[in-house]
Amino acid sequence: MTATAATPLPANPPAARLSDAAFGNDSGRWPLPTARTADERWLRAVAAGGQGRYAVAFADLDAAMRQARGPLLSLTHSTRASFLRQLGWHDVARVADGQAWALVADQPEAGEARADALVGLAADALGVGRFGVAQRLLERAETATNESGLPRQQVRLAWVSAELAMVSGRGEASVAHAERAVELVGAMGSPRHAVKTDVVYAAALCSAGRFDESRRVADAAVSLTQQFGLVPLTWALGCLLSDIGSAQHNPDAMAQIRDTAAATVRARGGQWAR
Repeated sequence: MTATAATPLPANPPAARLSDAAFGNDSGRWPLPTARTADERWLRAVAAGGQGRYAVAFADLDAAMRQARGPLLSLTHSTRASFLRQLGWHDVARVADGQAWALVADQPEAGEARADALVGLAADALGVGRFGVAQRLLERAETATNESGLPRQQVRLAWVSAELAMVSGRGEASVAHAERAVELVGAMGSPRHAVKTDVVYAAALCSAGRFDESRRVADAAVSLTQQFGLVPLTWALGCLLSDIGSAQHNPDAMAQIRDTAAATVRARGGQWAR
């Protein structure tokens, strides 16, 4: 009796490629692989959003939400909120983060989704000037982050902690939180998260009055955002360097980089808050 050979599995299935684009070292991939499952559609949305392709990202999130349940459904709401915050819609983002939290509030085992929802809610509160609420939410998020044990949640917690310290006038505390993110992000192997960490670090240094260091970090990060197609982060760095000056670009060139990134976001379906 002759044994039949097993059908070989794809060497690099869509989920693996989408995960690499969303959280790994292929954040500039375009076009993205087709997604079919809820997990794949969520990963595709994360990857597209990182490139500022908001029309694609929101469409994939809508499709994922129709399929997802439990913690994954919560993560889709948190991701929607993250995109809305990137565009300046903190009040609208708070609704999505509230939905994310409601889905996992009584599920201690869903540490990843709980941490994402709480950190998101803290960022929403920060964005509308409710700093005391943001601090209390970050304290709760720290517990959920420790439960998840995942580097991504630890890095996000450090980002928002740094941002809260910035707007609260605690520049050196902001730098300490940002440096914590720098230490943690290497374990992720994600250029997108590494560059976002540099954005937060540069802003923290600026808030502490360390302008030369801020320029150095931000100038290096601009090159990386362009290399990996991370248009929203290009815009954020363009805004910072337009304010404090770039050591590598003259003011007109820096303004052009900033404005081109903003226009690209609009062309890709993003609507900036006014």
